[in-house]
Amino acid sequence: MFADVIVDIAHSDTDKIFEYSFEDSRIVAGSRVLVPFGKKTLEGIVVGVKEFPVLEKEKIKPVIALLEETPAFSEETLALSKYVADTCYVSRALSFRLFLPSEMRKGKVREQFVSYASLKDDENLDEILSSLNKTAYRQKDVILYLCDNGKTSLSVLNEKFGVSAVKSLREKGYLSVTEEKRLRSPYKDLGDTDKTVALTGAQINAVNSVRNTDKDVTLIFGVTGSGKTEIYLRLISDAIKENKTAIMLVPEIALTPQMLRQLRSRFGEKAAILHSGLSAGERYDEWWRLRTGEAKIAIGARSAIFAPLENLGVVIIDEEHDGSYISESAPRYDTIDIALYRAKYNHAKVILGSATPSVGSYLKAMNGEYNLVELPERINKKPLPDIEIVDMRREIRRGNNSPFSSALVSEIKECLAKKNQAIIFLNQRGYSKTVICTECGHVQKCSNCDVSLTYHKEDDSLLCHYCGAKYKMITACTECGSRFIKYGGVGTERVVAELNKIFPEARILRMDRDTTQTKEGHFKILSSFAAREGDILVGTQMVAKGHDFPYVTLVGILDADMSLHFSDYRSSERTFSLITQVSGRSGRADMPGKVVLQTYSPDNVVLHQAIRYDYKGFYEREISIRKATAFPPFTDIVRVLIQSSDDELAIEATKAIYGELQRIYQNYKQNFKFFGCMKAPLKKLQGKFRYQVLMRIDVNRSDIIDDVFYTVNKYNKGNVTVYLEVNSNNLN
Repeated sequence: MFADVIVDIAHSDTDKIFEYSFEDSRIVAGSRVLVPFGKKTLEGIVVGVKEFPVLEKEKIKPVIALLEETPAFSEETLALSKYVADTCYVSRALSFRLFLPSEMRKGKVREQFVSYASLKDDENLDEILSSLNKTAYRQKDVILYLCDNGKTSLSVLNEKFGVSAVKSLREKGYLSVTEEKRLRSPYKDLGDTDKTVALTGAQINAVNSVRNTDKDVTLIFGVTGSGKTEIYLRLISDAIKENKTAIMLVPEIALTPQMLRQLRSRFGEKAAILHSGLSAGERYDEWWRLRTGEAKIAIGARSAIFAPLENLGVVIIDEEHDGSYISESAPRYDTIDIALYRAKYNHAKVILGSATPSVGSYLKAMNGEYNLVELPERINKKPLPDIEIVDMRREIRRGNNSPFSSALVSEIKECLAKKNQAIIFLNQRGYSKTVICTECGHVQKCSNCDVSLTYHKEDDSLLCHYCGAKYKMITACTECGSRFIKYGGVGTERVVAELNKIFPEARILRMDRDTTQTKEGHFKILSSFAAREGDILVGTQMVAKGHDFPYVTLVGILDADMSLHFSDYRSSERTFSLITQVSGRSGRADMPGKVVLQTYSPDNVVLHQAIRYDYKGFYEREISIRKATAFPPFTDIVRVLIQSSDDELAIEATKAIYGELQRIYQNYKQNFKFFGCMKAPLKKLQGKFRYQVLMRIDVNRSDIIDDVFYTVNKYNKGNVTVYLEVNSNNLN
């Protein structure tokens, strides 16, 4: 027999099928194998088996070894890997890597086995003890211990009684030693929180709507605290009862332990977790539990969409609006696209949940493409927290240069006095520094694109990251003439330091990238806060989503308008979502909640829509702007990114690519809304110079995008790297 194999080299020159012969009947499509490749031995994936080869038999080398008896890939995941390679414009080998724990490659992690010892069944205890030397006290202790405790791991016996005593008993034939596989299970001490929950009428209607709809996708548009999680659990239960499987996705690793606790409480060991924060051994064991069918539910962040489950019944994407669901490195995939492919393959349902749906998803719901379920009230009928806008321009005029307004300090003081908890949220993302007038709140914007300009310190200029327009750095506000110009933000460390000065008695926890680098960093901080071991939690976006702390009655939002002024057509959408999401952390139990929103733009319409929780009003305004300006979801943004450590080579490649793309632009001119060439916003990154060709084209024109890819891909060689991105989440 012969195998078609994709070798594990993510390079365009080897992105093709290689033929190998084999005699092992266990080798099937989806198997991982070792094969000779030139002078090397490489891993590969079998994508097909056949009786007759294309090449002459004499030229075909044999497979060296089968790596696992169970094929790593199913028929579905083989097909999905090809879909990813084709739609994300990457090699098949690179797409395969999305589906496997990275440590599986190169054999960096394997199953773990533990040796256990027990007394042999046919041995008489008295006879054993009498046969031992009178001074062999430790050997006798081992025998008595095993008699009382039964089967015990060798490592425990060696630690308690010494290696020599255990070894002597084995040599005398008194012990029976066996090896058993041990699973490395993450988050063993989550605790059991499952309660019998009676669904509200709204939740019952939501579940029934999903069950009865003939549409593949349901958008659950529910305010924070409206009970979306219990709906998810009921729908997962439906899938399990039908002997199907489920994938549950959350936007942040920080949220996975919380969701895993609920899934384990409800479904026991059928739930497995997959994310990059696990140890190599834990990730390997959890992956194989899913692949073999021992576990039926995969919970994780974005990458868990590639879980090796078969017969999927439901895929749930919570906080579906979140930008983290779009990969920013190759393969640059959209999680929702992958979920739709898997749902279609398995005749499964996709559930998108959010209190602030993405504009694109809500448009599809309005057009009838998605089934829409609305949950406008919280479970306990409690009102959403009041949001107070504080004008930070006035604070500065009063001489207050701290990150906290007097109103926020007063609210924190009252919160602590009542023994409640507070969350302080820093609205920061990325490196961008937006120029804001502290007198009138005006933000410098591009005259062509109506997005904010970004300050570039190296040449003291303002740049539009969408059309490439460049402006001189201002010395005074162009709106009111004030010279009080501010840019930049404040970090979590400074916020914690300031809070410690004002409230020395408060216990303050900080949650950001620096404090969550350890394996269970997120879990430990959140668990500590949930256990009321902290009074104030300070953090960035990871504290804004999905958490349920009953004693949090106050949320403070610092620089609420910072994300509003990023050079991004989605900045209004992101700001509205962030404010709504983080506000929803307050007042979730019996006590009313309060939010203090600090801003330099107190009259901004998006902020006022957010404090009224007016998503529909926001959507109507935003969708009309997108349509008028020809931005997604009415167009696709296509970017060709050129990088090289040699600036001249990068420029040369960019000119050649731009010249060739002119042909496509001329052929499809009526389908283009924008076509331009410029430096990338981050002109140099990790030692590489960066340039880009930006296009905005009509949606669903894969023929144009394919033409662009095959035109530019030939320049991806030597010291030049060329990427194609479609609707990237980050155009830096």
